[in-house]
Amino acid sequence: MLYIVGTPIGNLEDITFRAIKTLKEVEYIFAEDTRVTKRLLTHYDINTKIHQYHEHNKQYQIENILKLLREDKNVAIVTDAGMPCISDPGFELVDAALRENIKVTSIPGPSSITTGASIAGIDMRRMAYEGFLPKKKGRQTLFLKLVNEERVIVILESPNRIIKTLKDIQNYLGNRYVVITRELTKIYEEVIRGRIDELIPMLEKRNIKGEIVLFIASEGKNEYID
Repeated sequence: MLYIVGTPIGNLEDITFRAIKTLKEVEYIFAEDTRVTKRLLTHYDINTKIHQYHEHNKQYQIENILKLLREDKNVAIVTDAGMPCISDPGFELVDAALRENIKVTSIPGPSSITTGASIAGIDMRRMAYEGFLPKKKGRQTLFLKLVNEERVIVILESPNRIIKTLKDIQNYLGNRYVVITRELTKIYEEVIRGRIDELIPMLEKRNIKGEIVLFIASEGKNEYID
């Protein structure tokens, strides 16, 4: 069995009993960053063997993991935080396993996307998830494709690039209403809301830290937006 296991996005207590039980019982855990995952495993006294599975070794590791699964070993995949296979490597492994009729199951857990959406205070019934934006190549092309997007656009961003991204949004999409959620489930969790022209001057005076989930409201009518 291949288990896709959700892990906390910040607060270590945000993990299910089932996830802890699974991580203790499988023979192998493959993690994006073993140093990050070891902190979680140590916290819950989990001693399962742990190996790396990330963007740069996934092609090599997929065959290794499939070999273990063919030998009837139970394997868990985790990422640094949240649900694997969304913005992190993993879908290729799941695809390969399913093609070989190997059973794959999800142990659901926290997600920065839904966590941020739940406290954004805007209508999230229709959204377009874009993940991390291209840093250079393809960035302008993507923004031009999003000009007529009527759903809430969801982007993951780092604190050192948030100002540039807001300026690009203003340039390509207009002075949109946006919601910035950062440090989710952590001590300094924060929700920042407003029009881009209001937020940029304010953020330029601050030292923003923590990973960000950014919600860009559509230009259509939204009863929750002034």
